[in-house]
Amino acid sequence: MDITLTTPAVLFPAISLLLLAYTNRFIALAQIIRNFDRDNSNDNTKLQIANLRERIQLIKRMQEVGVVSFFLCVLSMLALYIGYPAIGGGIFAASLVFLMYSLWLSVREIRISVEALDVYLCHFNVKPKNRKWLKSNTTP
Repeated sequence: MDITLTTPAVLFPAISLLLLAYTNRFIALAQIIRNFDRDNSNDNTKLQIANLRERIQLIKRMQEVGVVSFFLCVLSMLALYIGYPAIGGGIFAASLVFLMYSLWLSVREIRISVEALDVYLCHFNVKPKNRKWLKSNTTP
């Protein structure tokens, strides 16, 4: 398969938009964390904070891996530009692998955000459906 200079360039807008979406998620979570009332700390709040910590760490990794993917994409274009198509193709493949990992982390973060909503709904005495995370972090 021949990879031209335009092949990695196709990923530029996708990776840029992905990083923007990750940043927006991070900002939204940071705002939620800043709005917690320190004086009103109960078990529900502690569960929500634990959930938010995990999500923040995942978003940090998503951003890091996304940036690595973007960097490798640029490096791939540089290798193709200076006449090393085999090296450029290999680097581009690595960029795709990092992009897939970033997307997988995103799915994990989305699943955890659903669990966060379950924690919030427990405050209203609404029982979640079979959430492992919630069961392991509740006290009897």
